Amino acid sequence: MNRRPFARFAWFFVAYLVAVILFGAWVRITGSGNGCGSHWPACNGALVPPAPAEKTLIEYTHRLMSGLSVLFALTLVVWARRVGRGVFRAALLALFFLIVEAGLGALLVKAHLVVNDASVARALVVALHLANTLLLTAAAALVAWRAGAASDVESAASAPAPTSRLLLGVALAALMLTCMSGAVTALGDTVFPTQPALDASLFSTIRADASPSQHFLVRLRVLHPLVAVCAALLVAGVLLRIVAGRAAAAPAQYQLATLAFSAVILQTGVGFVNVLLAAPGWLQIVHLAMAQAVWISTWLVWLAARRR
Repeated sequence: MNRRPFARFAWFFVAYLVAVILFGAWVRITGSGNGCGSHWPACNGALVPPAPAEKTLIEYTHRLMSGLSVLFALTLVVWARRVGRGVFRAALLALFFLIVEAGLGALLVKAHLVVNDASVARALVVALHLANTLLLTAAAALVAWRAGAASDVESAASAPAPTSRLLLGVALAALMLTCMSGAVTALGDTVFPTQPALDASLFSTIRADASPSQHFLVRLRVLHPLVAVCAALLVAGVLLRIVAGRAAAAPAQYQLATLAFSAVILQTGVGFVNVLLAAPGWLQIVHLAMAQAVWISTWLVWLAARRR
């Protein structure tokens, strides 16, 4: 059968998931996590909340978007059965992670781990939530990749050495760790906001945040930039190795590695500005979008490194 319509729908599903993820961050930033009370999946005890307040509209919109993503995932699974076994398995995996994603979101609401809650439990669930989000978008991208023509043109002769795949796996692990720490840092920025420090006071702010008397979310806020810089150097180095060794890489992998490397550089700059401006909400959204771009593009580089 013609795989192109399915592949287009699969890539649309990836883009839609990223949009849902970004809107979920907006729910946290605006303090709308309790917009539907502790009810889930209902909103304030009703299927459609009457006379909703602003935060209720924000939370309810996010739930509608999430519900629509489940319908898309089910469509993907049913359609994938006609495409191929590997695509079908990847679609089932994406559906599984989407169900886990919904369960973690429900846990945050039902356990009141929203708005100004600054507990260790919320930090742990938020970190796990972000890790599952990355696995979800990776599974969805795997569906699209397997359904597309890119994986079919890679030949064993042009496939990179196993070392490249190993290094890319380490880079992906570093990205996941960085994103998980970033999720906890974003939580700290939301619950304990600060003022921009565009001068020498930035270092004084960092020292104050690292004080043992501060809340653990404030202290962890100092850790994420260090983890992110180390991860950026590692990932950029692995990708640059592939870009520099163009002759040894398959064409698709070289192009994807170039794209991923550019995304890493841009994301590093966005992260630096985010620190200087004390993480305003709009920039947190941009930062999260770039994190997804780096993650998905690096994941695709790893997929391109695999022999057919």
